[in-house]
Amino acid sequence: MSQYVINGGKTLKGEVLISGNKNAALPCIAATLLSDEKITLRNIPDILDVSVMLKLSQELGSEIKRVDKNTVEIKSHVHFDGLDPALVDSVRGSILFSGPLLARGEKVIIPPPGGDVIGLRRLDTHFLGLSALGVDCNIDDRGYLILTPPKRLVGADIFLDEASVTATENVIMAATLALGESTIYNAACEPHIQNLCNLLNMMGSEIEGIGSNFLRIKGKEKLHGADHIISSDYMETGSFIGLAAATGSELLLKRVDTPFLRPLELGFNKLGIKFEIYKDSVYIPSKQSKVISKTYSGVTNKLDDAPWPGFPADLLSIMTVTATQMNGTLLIHEKMFESRLYFVDYLIRMGADIILCDPHRAVVNGKSRLRPCDLISPDVRAGMAMVIAALATEGKCAISRIDQIERGYESLLDKLINIGADIKKQ
Repeated sequence: MSQYVINGGKTLKGEVLISGNKNAALPCIAATLLSDEKITLRNIPDILDVSVMLKLSQELGSEIKRVDKNTVEIKSHVHFDGLDPALVDSVRGSILFSGPLLARGEKVIIPPPGGDVIGLRRLDTHFLGLSALGVDCNIDDRGYLILTPPKRLVGADIFLDEASVTATENVIMAATLALGESTIYNAACEPHIQNLCNLLNMMGSEIEGIGSNFLRIKGKEKLHGADHIISSDYMETGSFIGLAAATGSELLLKRVDTPFLRPLELGFNKLGIKFEIYKDSVYIPSKQSKVISKTYSGVTNKLDDAPWPGFPADLLSIMTVTATQMNGTLLIHEKMFESRLYFVDYLIRMGADIILCDPHRAVVNGKSRLRPCDLISPDVRAGMAMVIAALATEGKCAISRIDQIERGYESLLDKLINIGADIKKQ
């Protein structure tokens, strides 16, 4: 099993090109099933999750052509004869094929989707939205999803019980070919959902309200081809801001979709970290106050996650590590997933002063001097947080299960080496 070996404690400096958004790429790949015409996706990150989604597309009859490392052309000829359970289990985005397949009149029988083990990730919201469009949704004794569409889906007035990202994406894609108009209340509106909606509109859909939690979708008889650019990954942007902050480094992040950074800016400001935002780049200076702010009433501050435009749940692991290298106390409140914070046990082993209050809350007291430790990556974001912790540590750390990290970060090793990190893959 491969691992990263990191000699930390070094100040880093240089430029980092931010890759395409994994969470935008996966639904956009699934959306290509909605048309028989060629769809070109650009700025696709070259990572494992994307490769798996492309393999699953091929199993469903799609022709895939790699134009270059980050550009694919997809032409779909939909037929559903089942999907490889191992591939479905390896990426949670596999469930995103359900909406397009149902819209094309295909009965879907698939095992439950996999992905990061960060807590209960229920499917009720998917079933709620798809059922409203006329789909018969069941789970058999094996745990397989049995989704049976009518002859054609029918538009509906839908209220989602939670702002689930993947459920919103599935319902949007299903509704694009439904008969009549659909409205979705309490829709998730993250940047990757906006990117998906922009692709669908390029394909001929009529989606109104993009970027809000209320969407109106006029169903079409068919959709056509498109040439679409995947937005940049604001999670990767936030990860490198956290890296610069934790290591006292000066970095310039390029090819950034800066309009999506406002929630991140508020979060990092609480940690005493400021950065300069330009048209398509972000500059993080090495000199920072590194003092965790208190509330206006003078009590311990809190950083919690929420659906967009709240602070992204996927970055709380990064912020937890970053806070260990700041001065002051911060309450981290992870509201959405009950297993995401368990990785702090490794940080405590490294010498971090963290109290894990319960599965959802941790109190971080900084600044802590971290010591070398062998680490195991439990999921993609916690894995990146461990990389940051190792780079902020004076001494050698080894991180195993790095496949979990490379699922979500393109060319991470090269990017770190290019800014001066002493890191090797063994």
